[in-house]
Amino acid sequence: MNQGKSGIEFLKNNSLRTVDFWIIIPILSITTIGLYVLNLVLSQGYEGYPTIFYKQVIAAVIGMFIALVICLLDTQFMKIIGWIFYGVSLMLLVYVLIDGFTLESTWGADSWMKLPFLGTFQPSEMTKIGLVIVSSYVLEDMAAKTISMIRGWVYLALIYGPPMLLILKQPDFGTAMVIVISFACMLFIWNLKYRYFLLAISAAIVGVIPIVWNFYLAPYQKKRILSLVFEGSDPVSEYNLVQSKAAVASGGLTGNHTGILVKVPVKESDFIYSAVSERMGFIGTTALVVLAFFFLLRCLYVASKSSRKAYAFIIVGLTGSYAVHFIENMGMCVGLLPITGIPLPFVSMGGTAMMVNFISLGFILNISMDRKATTG
Repeated sequence: MNQGKSGIEFLKNNSLRTVDFWIIIPILSITTIGLYVLNLVLSQGYEGYPTIFYKQVIAAVIGMFIALVICLLDTQFMKIIGWIFYGVSLMLLVYVLIDGFTLESTWGADSWMKLPFLGTFQPSEMTKIGLVIVSSYVLEDMAAKTISMIRGWVYLALIYGPPMLLILKQPDFGTAMVIVISFACMLFIWNLKYRYFLLAISAAIVGVIPIVWNFYLAPYQKKRILSLVFEGSDPVSEYNLVQSKAAVASGGLTGNHTGILVKVPVKESDFIYSAVSERMGFIGTTALVVLAFFFLLRCLYVASKSSRKAYAFIIVGLTGSYAVHFIENMGMCVGLLPITGIPLPFVSMGGTAMMVNFISLGFILNISMDRKATTG
């Protein structure tokens, strides 16, 4: 007398069985490592502890819930959601520049807005998702020749132009760099010929970089780059890096258990990777790197099996954004890359970044579930 399945059985058989746990498990593991290390860092006399740590936990929980909602939506709504993200973030980018609230004296950019009860919010994080989704459908139409190449490039210029100009106005070169590299990753699988990539890189070296260096970079940003190239040339500019490398080295194999910790500025966010090494040692950082690598690799595998080109572009764009954050943050903490304000995904303190990272994850899981549901 089986007249149908219960609601729980229906959910299990039709939704949970399609969830890609190969993506979820690495991210939950990275988040757990991040919260564990962040709690240890903040507990060392950080102003606002433990309230500020609880806010990070709440942001992670809210982000997980939003990701769950997104991954259960019909994939056909992806384009609409992308335009909503794009439109709202564009309006907020304008608002950030005129709201009278700024953290430029602290972080070097007017990138945040004040929200009641929630604290600060960075609209450019939301912009990255909207740009990837909206442009993915344009690239799909160009690949299918639904629209001409010229019209497609005009659309892309109109889509990327306004938010990029507003982000550079803040100025937030780190986020602008992430957006550019994310878009380049999408173009790469769009089969843009290699010679065009080489021409673009050459043009950037010859034309764009000198303009940015002379007219946009602040003196402290120039010193950071020069100190990376010429080690020891500016001890003041290199202080953060020297302390970060000392913290990494002090971790040893299993972490620093002496109780004598290295003081690293912005250890809870920009230099959180050095805190992971200091607290968990080589084993902890290796686990973090392996988890991040496996997550990125799995995302690319899902992209290769997607049912639509637009879905593949979306995953590659979002994965490219994750990859830039992982590589840049880890690289700058050990002195391989210039110091920027790019956080370590799911690890660095920051409610906005945490929620946006999980929202991006929700879109990836949505496409992954659609792939598994259609292939069985």
